[in-house]
Amino acid sequence: MTTILVVDDEYLIADILSFALEDEGFSVVTASNGRKGLDALDRVKPALIITDFMMPAMDGLEFATAVRALPSLLQVPIILISGAQAHIGMQRPDLFDAVLPKPFNIDAIIAEVRKLLHSA
Repeated sequence: MTTILVVDDEYLIADILSFALEDEGFSVVTASNGRKGLDALDRVKPALIITDFMMPAMDGLEFATAVRALPSLLQVPIILISGAQAHIGMQRPDLFDAVLPKPFNIDAIIAEVRKLLHSA
């Protein structure tokens, strides 16, 4: 089963993403901030990562930078879901494979996940 890591400090958003992705047949691991996301990467190698931008302990930009520094995860697609900071993510195609707005459209997220996993 294909595993997706969802990193978001808003539990409701993480749950909505998890339920929707699990309904599509994916296995989902969640983390409430970038540091916990990195810890999760010690236990699981996801096929794709979805992260928020604004989080405590380590924001999405710092998290994506740390992920890209790991050679074993260099090719793993990262989707940034953000509100006001989306423009920062759009300026960093070296870190993020896609940037989607908050509030999000779950169908658009699932379509982007499928597109990125199919092209990986």
